[in-house]
Amino acid sequence: MANEVQEMLELKSDIKLMPEVETFVENLVERYDVGPEIYGNILISLTEAVTNAIVHGNASDNKKKVFVGMNKGEKDITFKVTDQGPGFDFSALPDPTAPENLLKVGGRGVFMMKQLSDLVIFSNNGNTVELQFKV
Repeated sequence: MANEVQEMLELKSDIKLMPEVETFVENLVERYDVGPEIYGNILISLTEAVTNAIVHGNASDNKKKVFVGMNKGEKDITFKVTDQGPGFDFSALPDPTAPENLLKVGGRGVFMMKQLSDLVIFSNNGNTVELQFKV
């Protein structure tokens, strides 16, 4: 992601604030004239990333915050979601498509982000995820 963050959203770790993420995405999509297919991919991926940051990263502790940065490049939009939790081992996530996991509730957020984004990068001990979309 480029050094310059063009847009920033800061949220308390409260799942009730998720509509702010949708409004953030809608405003960006309108401003940068992003098509409906990419809009859906961005909205789902970013919603999953922020939900994970709130629920898993910050353990829904509303004293902790989630930061969402956005950078619009020439041919892409990159979002960076960072939480203030202890981090996690993103390389050890179970495969949600494995037969033993098909009926489990949850565990598909990162899988969906990887399917819908052009690039997903975890960093900062798992506290930060970058989602890139070609536009």
